[in-house]
This record gives sequence, C-alpha cells and structure tokens, in this order.
Amino acid sequence: MLDQLKVGDIIEGKVTGIKPFGAFVAIDDEHQGLVHISEVSHDYVKDIHDVLAVGDTVKVKVTKIDGEAGKISLSIRQAQPEPERPRRSGHRGRSRSGDKGFNTLEQKLKEWLKESNEKQAQLNKRLKK
Repeated sequence: MLDQLKVGDIIEGKVTGIKPFGAFVAIDDEHQGLVHISEVSHDYVKDIHDVLAVGDTVKVKVTKIDGEAGKISLSIRQAQPEPERPRRSGHRGRSRSGDKGFNTLEQKLKEWLKESNEKQAQLNKRLKK
C-alpha cells in the first residue's frame, strides 16, 4: 500500500499508540504514521489523551512520506473541514457597543497606574501612623 500512497491522500487508520508528542496511526497491516500533537485538532491540545485513545478509528491526511527513513507524517486536523470562527465585530477590535469590549494596551496601562498609585497612597498612610 505504501507505494500507492501519495501526499494529500485522506485515508482511515487506527490509533495504535499515544505519546505526549503525538499518536501513531496504523494505515495498513504493515505501515503506520505519526500524527504530531499539533496536527490532532484545529483547537489547542494540551493533553493528547483528552482527544484520542488507542483503538480509535480516525481519518488522516498524508502530509509527508519519507520512503528512505520509512516515516509517514499524518494530520487529523487537515483531514477535517476548518471550523467557522466567530467574526470580529466593529473596527480595530472595538465592539459594536463602543468601548465596553476590548481594552487597548493604553487603557490597561492607565488602569494599572491608577491601581498602583492607590496602593502606594495606602502604604504611605500606614507609614505615617
């Protein structure tokens, strides 16, 4: 089957092993490939065990074949349609309701300085007592 396999093919395989860095997927009785943890899902995966288990059947896309080394790189993420992301409303990170949503760094800095000055004033009062 390996000689018939091409980069870009989407095939079905079975998870045969899981390591912190990825999952091994058998694509036939003789060959298996690696799905790196970054290629498991469109979302961030902290612990691969939260997403996959040995014995799971998965659709994978062949991303690289190194015939000399006998290595096959696979992707579950690329074998799935990309999920729709919510559209950002407004312009330059501002919500439709005005300034209530996203705070710019300048606004945050002003808030931090105000908090810092208030804390410093409290400390100064304590020291004067």
